[in-house]
Amino acid sequence: MENKIILLAETGSDIPASVAKEKGIYLVPMHVTMGDETLDDGAFPPEEVCAYYDRTGKVPTTSASIPHDFTTVLTQIRREHPGSQILHLAYSAVTTCSYQNALLAGEGQTDIRSVDTKHVSVGQCAVVLAMADYLMSHPDITLEQAAAEAERISARTQMCFIPRNLDYLRAGGRVSNAVALVGNLLGLHPCIEIIDGKLIAGKKYRGNMTKTVPTLIREYTEKHALDRSFLYFIQSPYLEEDVKQIAETTARELGFRATEWIKTGCVITCHGGPGAFGIVGTCADQ
Repeated sequence: MENKIILLAETGSDIPASVAKEKGIYLVPMHVTMGDETLDDGAFPPEEVCAYYDRTGKVPTTSASIPHDFTTVLTQIRREHPGSQILHLAYSAVTTCSYQNALLAGEGQTDIRSVDTKHVSVGQCAVVLAMADYLMSHPDITLEQAAAEAERISARTQMCFIPRNLDYLRAGGRVSNAVALVGNLLGLHPCIEIIDGKLIAGKKYRGNMTKTVPTLIREYTEKHALDRSFLYFIQSPYLEEDVKQIAETTARELGFRATEWIKTGCVITCHGGPGAFGIVGTCADQ
């Protein structure tokens, strides 16, 4: 039976298009600007973000889904699923105005509800996919009940990532040239955590990625008492295979029963750069 509640998220959630189609999730494009050209996120591979940086030394800029983007997709949903209600699980509202633009697009309409997941990228992906499974097992839930469950799932979801180097953070103006130079020389990888919707730089790990990744997984799992049933791995373009292998080995050693890799799209690749790694899990004690 088809769910009467349809899920909506931004492409910045990095939900693979095939998964979104399978689960009936609709995606609204965010946008990436390279030079004089602005493109829809998801309309081109994230490797092009890296190629643009290699050519110009500049990081592409990102922008939110605008009200027109939401109106277009909302019209499509109502045409394809007449009578359904819509639950928008939004990209963190403190990082972009997508959430506010969705509210503008849905103003005065009672069949749509927007929830700030307070997550980005694969963190948001994890919330949306968990909610999709919940709706399948609770087909008679109301829109308000679904929104409350989405908030609960969001609060239990934890995400962090580490860049391979500080080049993109420097080019994007997030760290100084001097800090980037010293950080790269020392092999420093700041752990970027998603805390209350904000991207916060925390502990700095030192060494190559094969050394820092297992330490990150162990420490983050313990810090947040992550449930061992499932763990998402985040990979940006060109993450090395030996890093992926050691991540999987570490997860098995910690007792995770299943893992899944999700590749970053263009938006978060603009922040983390190539070769970034991250994890998303669920707190077991909440």
